[in-house]
Amino acid sequence: MQQRTSTRDEYLKCVNVVVEYINNHLGEEIDLSSLAEMSNFSPFHFHRIMKALLGEPIGAFIVRTRIEAAARLLRYTDMTISDIAYQVGYNAPSSLSKLFKQFYGISPIEYRNNKEYTIMKKVELNSNLDVSVEVKEITSKKLIYIRLSGDYKGLDFASAWGRLFKFAQEENLISDNCIEYLCVYHDDPKVTESDKLRTDICLALSKSAKAKGEVGVKEIPGGKYAIFRYKGPYSNLSAVYDTVYGRLVQDNGFRVVNSPVFEKYVNNPSDTAPENLITEIYIPVE
Repeated sequence: MQQRTSTRDEYLKCVNVVVEYINNHLGEEIDLSSLAEMSNFSPFHFHRIMKALLGEPIGAFIVRTRIEAAARLLRYTDMTISDIAYQVGYNAPSSLSKLFKQFYGISPIEYRNNKEYTIMKKVELNSNLDVSVEVKEITSKKLIYIRLSGDYKGLDFASAWGRLFKFAQEENLISDNCIEYLCVYHDDPKVTESDKLRTDICLALSKSAKAKGEVGVKEIPGGKYAIFRYKGPYSNLSAVYDTVYGRLVQDNGFRVVNSPVFEKYVNNPSDTAPENLITEIYIPVE
């Protein structure tokens, strides 16, 4: 049993490396043989292992990730369709348009112009939410993380953070009280099926770490962020995101950058009433 667990941990470590590379290089040509070499799997095993752990073939994962990124950029930025196509790895807007229509039954230009069109879930705008905003330059953050997949509301955040904290203690990574509890959400439930949503449960630490088993390492880049500070229960976060992107980003004249969005949890839900919970949503902007 111990051997099987150890083998799976090693596989997860390699898969994390491949997925992070894909996330960071969507606009470039992604060569599958290079990914196999990067993963340290043989070409024979690479596709089988990736499919088993991702739940779909690696090629399908790359295409879906690109199309879903395009959908977010169409909805939340004013980039031209040509620029979006290049940003997600297509040399011609027609290539993006063909695949986009296959995925969602609508062309990119129709989707951009039809704000009422629903791919997965309807938008929930709520002007009564307690949300404030400020803009800050932040420094980069060193993270350790565990990646979970599935509906955001059904994930076991507490267990993942518990395993991360134990890992940090065992690796002597905790040198002060400056630990931050973060989540990086890779997908938008408005355009991605719930079973394919990807979440990185993270701890931000001052020390550098090495990936081990299910625990990966990454860095959130520093730069200019619009920070939306929400006070209230986590159950409203879906409406918070819709209101932030559907109204507050535009009202404040922000230009969203195609980089990861993350959440920071300021207080502890185990000893804080739901109405007093503070969540900060960090959106990179120009």
